[in-house]
Amino acid sequence: MAKQLVGVARFQVSGGQATPAPPVGTSLGKFGINLGQFVQQFNERTKEHLGLRVPVVVRVYNDRTFELETKSPACADLLKKAAGVAKGAGNPPKEKVGQVTRAQIEEIVKIKSKDLNARELDHACHLIEGTARSMGLDVVE
Repeated sequence: MAKQLVGVARFQVSGGQATPAPPVGTSLGKFGINLGQFVQQFNERTKEHLGLRVPVVVRVYNDRTFELETKSPACADLLKKAAGVAKGAGNPPKEKVGQVTRAQIEEIVKIKSKDLNARELDHACHLIEGTARSMGLDVVE
């Protein structure tokens, strides 16, 4: 008998720091999968992204097995790390909290390239620059 997909859960967890507590427990508990096994696999896969929010997609099957797909870390977290700031601006057009260089943006694009919907490097850089501006970061050369 083939596996049948029961449900899909999408959420974000800090890389390498997942626990069975929310959001993992609340999202996956209803499917009855082994949360300890999920936490172990997730933490092993994301240990290089320690402290950054990592989006995850979990497909759960009728035999209580699951398939784990991790994405690249959130763009805002990568920008905050590059700029060395704790959080974005409360009023981005008027308040600036830091700056990022074009080279830093290109590094972020390389990390996020498989998850972006831009085909060219230039277009992907524009996407990341827009996120930076909406956070109150100046983009400098």
